[in-house]
Amino acid sequence: MAAAEAEPATRVRELLERIAGAAGVAVTIEVDEGPEAIDAEYVGEDVGLLIGRRGETIDAIQHLAYRFAFRGEHERKSVLVDASGYRERRAEVLRAMGDQAAETALGDRRPVPLEPMNALERKVIHEHLKGRRDVETYSEGQEPSRRLVVAPLVD
Repeated sequence: MAAAEAEPATRVRELLERIAGAAGVAVTIEVDEGPEAIDAEYVGEDVGLLIGRRGETIDAIQHLAYRFAFRGEHERKSVLVDASGYRERRAEVLRAMGDQAAETALGDRRPVPLEPMNALERKVIHEHLKGRRDVETYSEGQEPSRRLVVAPLVD
């Protein structure tokens, strides 16, 4: 079956196989299609090349996978591409970074800007801190230098 005629999950698998092959990385690829998303993961020892610096490569692969999966189709769902659990490990680091920024903001009584990060990473911290009643979060700046700011709430 040609890629254009294949189901979206099959197209995602084919693209991920081609990318891993071109990169010379030996991995297995797991793809799971649910009603609202296609989750794909590279599993293997040497996935660092597929992750890239701060996840930039895996984010680009995910974007390509989404575009490749649903080109010309009207009904779409999200596509998540991971590499040996990288996204959850990164989310843990981001939540810890948010907690540290919140404590600094409260201790110093000033807003604390974090490093520039993409929208998905900013969202992890926004969501993590939104239940706190002592700090607020907001984003400022323009992509690709947009950053999240953690600020103390005034009594």
